Amino acid sequence: MVFKSRPNKVGVFVLKNYLHGVNNPKVVIIGGGLAGLTAALDLAQRGKQVLVIEKNPYPNHKVCGEYVSNEVKPYLKHLGMELSSLDLPEIDTLQLSTQTGKLIEVRLPLGGFGISRYAFDYELFQLAEKKGVDFLFETVVDVQFMDNEFEVTLTSKEKISGKMVLGAFGKRSNLDLKWNRAFIQQKSPWLGIKAHYKNIGHPSNVVGLHNFPGGYGGLSLTEEGDVNFCCLVKYESFKKESGIAAFNQNVVSQNPILKDFLANSEVTFEKPLSIAQISFEKKRAVENHILMCGDTAGLIHPLCGNGMAMAIHSAKLAAEQVAMFLEKPNFTRKDMEKEYQMLWERNFRKRLWMGRRLQDLMLHTKWFNLGMYTLANSKPLLREMIKRTHGNPIVA
Repeated sequence: MVFKSRPNKVGVFVLKNYLHGVNNPKVVIIGGGLAGLTAALDLAQRGKQVLVIEKNPYPNHKVCGEYVSNEVKPYLKHLGMELSSLDLPEIDTLQLSTQTGKLIEVRLPLGGFGISRYAFDYELFQLAEKKGVDFLFETVVDVQFMDNEFEVTLTSKEKISGKMVLGAFGKRSNLDLKWNRAFIQQKSPWLGIKAHYKNIGHPSNVVGLHNFPGGYGGLSLTEEGDVNFCCLVKYESFKKESGIAAFNQNVVSQNPILKDFLANSEVTFEKPLSIAQISFEKKRAVENHILMCGDTAGLIHPLCGNGMAMAIHSAKLAAEQVAMFLEKPNFTRKDMEKEYQMLWERNFRKRLWMGRRLQDLMLHTKWFNLGMYTLANSKPLLREMIKRTHGNPIVA
């Protein structure tokens, strides 16, 4: 049975009690993507009062590869999300090709599933609402920490107080600029582009990564049966063309596999989505006493895969530490921040390090092409890369 997202019937909540300080939430989560929603679900399940502040009502599309490793399944089931009921494409094979179309194929050790962010985020949102999580569709412009509490300021100038704040606002935000985070000061050359296409034969069990000059694109099926085509490209390469259509025709199609896909597919989006200045620079997992989750704490290079699973896993780690801080008087804020930073490093440092090295390679196209050619000629090397960038099943 193909999953169909229901139309969004949720307006902007005006949470008068929160806005006027009558009923302050224990935890405020800034951002309602995978990390924010997962952390909210986990904390609500532990009996904590949670408010998620998200800019856009659900459902909506986001620039994302939309392949998820099966490592998240046990944890999502613990949170009450039954993926088996959604009839999702089961993915067990990775294809990788060079610019010339030379192709290698390997089995994924754990496998994964395909699901659009439109559907995934909406399912998590509805489940979180059922568990008592409150949502406010607004933009946060500042967060101040004083007297062991946070004050969150909205665009409306209203202020919300909370004992704890989690940052899950994605790859880059106005808050990154506000806090002068180190990575935001460096210009990034990367642009992400995504659209869905009617499927004309892409195997449901395959996620593909296909190289072209200045970048690469991923292909995988979603719950609707459409193919998600998400590219990461160097802006210098993209700006030479007149737009996305011209870039696909003149650059992306230099890979014969992608040329065939684009020639025989019909885009289902009114227009593709894009996001500029995607940074893979190192970030801190704790800033201004805020625990950062998902892409807000560190973005893995898409060639390494598994960014969605990392976001979910990081939310679990953050929720566990926040719960201990709220429940145990002897577990101080300093203890919580130190423990979360340590857990983040232990679980993700090596994956992110590999992502940054890949970024360095991609800045030198000839070396990257050589690396892609080497991988496409060696299944053991490709399996080793998968092993180093995927984790074990996440248990509750």
